[in-house]
Order: sequence, then structure tokens, then C-alpha cells
Amino acid sequence: MEYTKGRIGRVFVVRVDHGDDLILELIKLAELEEIEAAVFMLLGALREGKLVTGPKENRRPPEPVWTGFNDAHEILGIGDIFQENRKPKIHLHAGTARENSVKLGCLRGESEVFMVVEVFIFELEGISARRIMDTEQGFSPVNFTPVPDKE
Repeated sequence: MEYTKGRIGRVFVVRVDHGDDLILELIKLAELEEIEAAVFMLLGALREGKLVTGPKENRRPPEPVWTGFNDAHEILGIGDIFQENRKPKIHLHAGTARENSVKLGCLRGESEVFMVVEVFIFELEGISARRIMDTEQGFSPVNFTPVPDKE
């Protein structure tokens, strides 16, 4: 285990509108506001989305199991924003539901908002953290080693 500590900085209340791409809008906001580290929670609905619901087998690097939907689903999620290769990387785990169909996983790729998604972003200050690709593990974990601004 590794950790670092910091404090809550700016707080953003965001409305993502019908037809918008949820992840793309979060990336655009992070770029516009120069958010380098944050946690967020969200609620609303998506018309379409793709989720990774685990690895096919318990080995690294993982081969993802994909599921998705293309009709309106409620969404409730929690995620973070850290820089990877000097760009904001969104990591969002969410539960989605429609009638008796409930899915839980890591939302990736295109995700079209249905009606609205409300996002509450808490910027983290005093933290030197970046996502750095680990080819052995097959993903980009948060790395707390001080990283120069120009990676």
C-alpha cells in the first residue's frame, strides 16, 4: 500500500445535458479548469454506455469482460480524475439499472446522457499523483512518486 495526503480544493457542481458524452464532458471540464487530481460522484441517466464488469480470468494483465446497454438506464457512480501522459484520465465505477436489469462496472468509451447527469467534483490539492502505465498489471495505477510537470 502507498498513500499521500492533501486537502479538498475547489468544488464543482456540473450538469451534463441530454445527448452529451459523459466521459468526454468530464475530460473537457478537467482540461478547461486544469484539474489534476479530483474525486467525484454522480447521478442521473444514460441512454447508452459500455462497462467492464471484471476480468475473464484471475490473471494479469486482465482481459476485460464487456457489457453495455443502448436504452435509458439510471446511473449512480463514483470516480476519480488524475493525469496520465499530461491529460486527464477519468476512472469511473458505476451502477446502472433499468427495470430488473442492474449492471455494475467501470464505465469506458462513449456514454450518451439521457435527460441529465449531475456531477459533484472535489478537487484534491497538495497531492503529487499521476497515472503511469504498468504493462505487467495491464493498467495505469495512481503513482505517488513526485512527477515533474513535463513528463
